[in-house]
Amino acid sequence: MFVGTFMAAMFGLSLFYVTRPQVLLVQGEADATRIDIAARIDGRIATRPAGRGDNVVAGQVLLTIENQQLLTKLAEAEAAHAVSLADLSRIEAGTRPETIAARKAALAAAEASAHLAQQSYDRVKLLADRDFASNQRLDEATASLDVALRSAEQARLALAAAQAGATAEERGVAHAAVARSEAAIETLKAQAAELVVKAPAAAQIYQIGAEQGEFVSPGVPLMSLVDLGDVWLRFNLREDLVKGLKPGDRLNVTVPALGDRSITVAVRSIASRGEYAGWRATRATGDFDLRSFEVRVYPVDPLPGLRPGMSAHFDRAGAR
Repeated sequence: MFVGTFMAAMFGLSLFYVTRPQVLLVQGEADATRIDIAARIDGRIATRPAGRGDNVVAGQVLLTIENQQLLTKLAEAEAAHAVSLADLSRIEAGTRPETIAARKAALAAAEASAHLAQQSYDRVKLLADRDFASNQRLDEATASLDVALRSAEQARLALAAAQAGATAEERGVAHAAVARSEAAIETLKAQAAELVVKAPAAAQIYQIGAEQGEFVSPGVPLMSLVDLGDVWLRFNLREDLVKGLKPGDRLNVTVPALGDRSITVAVRSIASRGEYAGWRATRATGDFDLRSFEVRVYPVDPLPGLRPGMSAHFDRAGAR
């Protein structure tokens, strides 16, 4: 009787261990928003007031770059802009009164010369008609009158141009020159602004890629910032473990670095596509590789001690 009871107990205990849900420990790690800052202009690192591990706020100066050539180009562009503005003002102001007065005097002189040439021609023409003057003299008087009349017309047109001022096309060219110089200044100012590198958001300096005195070029990493206010946990789950998991679900996760503290996290996102095989088949037939999906979870309550790189794990039942 005792033996039968013992055997039944052993059978029941074995059946329990065989049929109970299998528990799988899934490990992940904490991560946070990382901001990599690169140089956008070449130059030499002049100052670096912030160091590794410092907490910075948005807009705080991280480092400055020295580029005297760029500042010289900016000064040249500003001088060229001043010239274009002066030229535009000259055109908009019109012709100076002294110039108009000079053109009027020139017209009066030309008209007087034309009047004299006309009188000389009339006299020579009268004499030539009576055969008292040669045809050569008449031709000379005719040419002199033509030159005088053309000179008077030229002086009259010059006065009209002075009174009218610049043409619409000339004003357009002057305005375009001003706009071009302003655009050049804005471009150089935008580049000069990159000489002062500021923190784009509140974060902590994680890594420094350039030291004071080093020469940097566009694209060279300068600093890496980590936003400790946006820390999450990342788990790579096999596709059979993702089954039934959806955004909004809550899990209990253990963080060893915080004294095996158990925290409640909420699933924020599940990767829409598997990245790699987390479990690879050992048989050529009858089985297949399982892909892994990244699951990102966030603590439900703020957890100041949680830092990127810390390990975390939780039990995922129902997997083989």
